[in-house]
Amino acid sequence: MTETVQIAVISDTHGLLRPEAVAALRGVDWILHAGDFGSAEVLAAVRALASEPGQFAAVRGNVDHGAWAKYLPKRVTVKIAGARIHMLHDLGELDFNPATEGYAAVISGHSHQPRIEQRGSVIYINPGSAGPRRFRLPVTVARLRIPQKNPRKIHAEIIDLLPGG
Repeated sequence: MTETVQIAVISDTHGLLRPEAVAALRGVDWILHAGDFGSAEVLAAVRALASEPGQFAAVRGNVDHGAWAKYLPKRVTVKIAGARIHMLHDLGELDFNPATEGYAAVISGHSHQPRIEQRGSVIYINPGSAGPRRFRLPVTVARLRIPQKNPRKIHAEIIDLLPGG
């Protein structure tokens, strides 16, 4: 067993799974997608990158419609390496206090703006958008590392998929 669990977090692909995003998702223990896949093909491709089927979780975003998307939940809670993580597409829809509920992290997408913010005992992560570039926002994903011995000490970083581009 490794001492640290690696998680790739992606969101807002909007029908485009870039080769740079695929490279960033490879070799991790878990893949989390915070919604707005944009197509069934992107959902299938991201799911296929997970090292094991049970190590993938996703939520439905506001552009995810049709038969392929109706089975995606609006929100999901996963427990990884002892850390409870809540994921939803739009952080504005969070309707409870994650700290009092014992969550270590909240993951969201929607805004296309990458952000990592520690609020008390909870880390909030938005990986930004990995799909088509919007405005002048970067094209990004996030990487989390959870120590097996201390799951409340999540380390998060934003990875720019197109540095200088």
